[in-house]
Amino acid sequence: MQAYNHYIGGEWVKPTGNGYIDSKNPFDGQPWVQIARGTAEDADAAVDAAHAAFRNPAWAGLTPTQRGKLLARLADLIERDAQHLAELETRDNGKLFAEMHAQTRYIPEWFRYFGGLADKIQGAVIPLDKKGYFNFTRREPLGVIVAITPWNSPLLLLTWKLAPLLAAGNTVVIKPSEHTSVSTLELARLFDEAGFPPGVVNVVTGFGAEVGQRLVTHPKVSKIAFTGSDANGKLIYQTAAASLKKVSLELGGKSPNIVFEDADFDQAINGVLSGIFAASGQTCIAGSRLLVQRSIYKRFLERLVERATTARLGNPMQPDTQVGPVTTEVQLAKVLDYIEIGKAEGAVPLCGGKRARGNGIDDGWFVEPTIFAEVDNSMRIAQEEIFGPVLSAIPFDTQDDAIRIANDSIYGLGAGVWTQNIKRAFALSEAIESGMVWVNTYRAVSFMSPFGGYKQSGIGRESGIEAIDEYLQTKSVWIAAGATVDNPFIIR
Repeated sequence: MQAYNHYIGGEWVKPTGNGYIDSKNPFDGQPWVQIARGTAEDADAAVDAAHAAFRNPAWAGLTPTQRGKLLARLADLIERDAQHLAELETRDNGKLFAEMHAQTRYIPEWFRYFGGLADKIQGAVIPLDKKGYFNFTRREPLGVIVAITPWNSPLLLLTWKLAPLLAAGNTVVIKPSEHTSVSTLELARLFDEAGFPPGVVNVVTGFGAEVGQRLVTHPKVSKIAFTGSDANGKLIYQTAAASLKKVSLELGGKSPNIVFEDADFDQAINGVLSGIFAASGQTCIAGSRLLVQRSIYKRFLERLVERATTARLGNPMQPDTQVGPVTTEVQLAKVLDYIEIGKAEGAVPLCGGKRARGNGIDDGWFVEPTIFAEVDNSMRIAQEEIFGPVLSAIPFDTQDDAIRIANDSIYGLGAGVWTQNIKRAFALSEAIESGMVWVNTYRAVSFMSPFGGYKQSGIGRESGIEAIDEYLQTKSVWIAAGATVDNPFIIR
């Protein structure tokens, strides 16, 4: 098997402990590559390299326009290698090649967008209430950023951090999931080819307790940008608070997908299927709570179950596969446990409900697409993030009823609304406590539009113009232009 080392200071560096971790293919459960098992010493080396690069004129001395050109060059290289990167991601995380390829082909647009924004970062001249002073603001980078990324969409979710933080002039240490590090390591090669100075981008792989913990506590790190579970996000938030590091957290969700009786039936069916069974339900924005108006509840579920039971499970590299495996063996066990919890709570599985077997997938980590009926929103399967192909169907009567159920959650990342009533669409988009609301669609994202959550779904925003503010700090500059110091013992 190929063994990958850390990428530190522009070099491929063996782990100080000489340890490696097997990365397994979720389709057959077999190891296919190895990644370096990092240590605290490796983390220190990566931060030191990033810190030196941040102060090096080779990076710090670039004009914003020059930084933008580097990002544009990187975008071209990613576009060239999009298929290769997608193939690696599919082998590493088991998601459909069709979806991974769509992501890797779209990723370059983030680097082009923020590359174009790099020289549009502006301060302001402040019209003061005091005579004899000139006051202006500067927008400056934070320093060394640690980007900790998950296993479900490694490159896309990394890009949402990388593009704005580099455009702003920061440097970075990336700690990818130990389950899906390969595509990130292959991406690192392209930074050399694009002409980035050594140390601007670094990748250290390994386990959170051995590498991530040190990165989060390192005194030279200015900010942690994390995507992952809310439990790990809270731990990072608490740890970073000890040294007052800035954080941005993109965490979990239990997103409601709300279908009203006037919805376009076929489109709503497709949207609900996409919301929960695409990516095997392994997305933070999964529409895992289906709220259906009671007048169409039974009929809608019958059609939905009919479609779900025909979904083709199989090799994620094959174009006719519709549902792939879950990414890790641990996640497989977690999803199956939640299915048993749902049954014990009194929910009724209308389809699925167990590990998928047959048709060449026995060795893979597959779960049957599962739909529960007779779910109450207080049940654990309706309140806790499962992160798998498990849908909880909940009936509602009125618009107010739908809003109440939708908002009855600690999460607030995404929500879907299916209706032909424009007045209702606007009302729901305002009333739902969620960072994103999709009306008559689901899972739409863009480099131009902010992504992030309310409540325990996170802190900060990724994508859109707002994202670059997450990686900048403001300095106020005062220049005396005629003012005199009359009394040195009072504030000016």
